[in-house]
Amino acid sequence: MFAGTYAPYGWLLCDGSLLPISEYDTLYALIGTTYGGDGQETFALPDLRGRAPLHQGSGYVIGQAAGEERVTLRPEHLPAHTHRLQASRQPANVTLPPADAMLGASTSTIYGTATPTVAMAAQMLGPAGKSGSHQNMPPYLALNFIISVFGIFPSPA
Repeated sequence: MFAGTYAPYGWLLCDGSLLPISEYDTLYALIGTTYGGDGQETFALPDLRGRAPLHQGSGYVIGQAAGEERVTLRPEHLPAHTHRLQASRQPANVTLPPADAMLGASTSTIYGTATPTVAMAAQMLGPAGKSGSHQNMPPYLALNFIISVFGIFPSPA
């Protein structure tokens, strides 16, 4: 990582750029076409713009990119839940609503288990929310990721 706005000498930004193999053959020997390129003339740098790095292993393969900055939730993504409503059959102009009134404490069941004979008003039922996406990112601090293009070739441990 680098907190500057540019890549220092001997380093390149991890921005997915295509590089010529002939000019960066040592780096190509290390990462190959893991991040893209044709493997004949070009290879790509990792592209970490808008991404958080994740160590390989535990089901993650080096070079694998996944996740979304924005997601659209659908009803099947939400946990099971209910929208229960306490109601009263008293007229709306009653001075003191009974305990079973909406938002009142429930003290008894005022309706039986019979099949209802009247449908609820259409404006009382309907979907809530919007169909747009929402941001799916934890708190973040933007920095540049850089990769060395010169130096001593690292040997495997």
